Amino acid sequence: MDDEPEGFACRLPLPPMLMVDRIGHIGSEGRRGTIVAERDVRVDDWFFQCHFKGDPVQPGCLGVDAIWQLVGFYCGWAGAIGSGRALGCGEVAFEGQIRPMDATVRYEVEIRRFASLVDSGAAIAVGDGRVLVDGEQIYSIKGARVGVFRDIAYADYPRQGRHSRGGVMGRG
Repeated sequence: MDDEPEGFACRLPLPPMLMVDRIGHIGSEGRRGTIVAERDVRVDDWFFQCHFKGDPVQPGCLGVDAIWQLVGFYCGWAGAIGSGRALGCGEVAFEGQIRPMDATVRYEVEIRRFASLVDSGAAIAVGDGRVLVDGEQIYSIKGARVGVFRDIAYADYPRQGRHSRGGVMGRG
């Protein structure tokens, strides 16, 4: 992020994987919250070139990832420090698609629960999201879960190091 808030200590993907151009609203009430964001559709977006040849459509999984990104952003905004990881989701429904001539994708997320796990330094958030294109809902995601964890970053990439291998988190 080029304009991250003071003290913001969470990581988001960089473009082209960052699926958000701007945050329009973020707020909380107790352990719940909301976040609304947008992304401008560009006719030359990288995924339209390869998904699919002669039938360009944004992969639906990128909309799900955008919701995870926003749940992770909410964690950082709420004070979590570390690296965010998508932990899964419940139900996903695709009812439409995003094409190159669409204008704006809007993401609306209701954070159902946020918790800081003080002993481990981790945080977790669970939210429900809607993805709209030009004002029409096309995806819904229930129970999107994101955790923010300390001391898992692979900061010395591409060198071999303590965090240079994947696998189940929390082992070793």
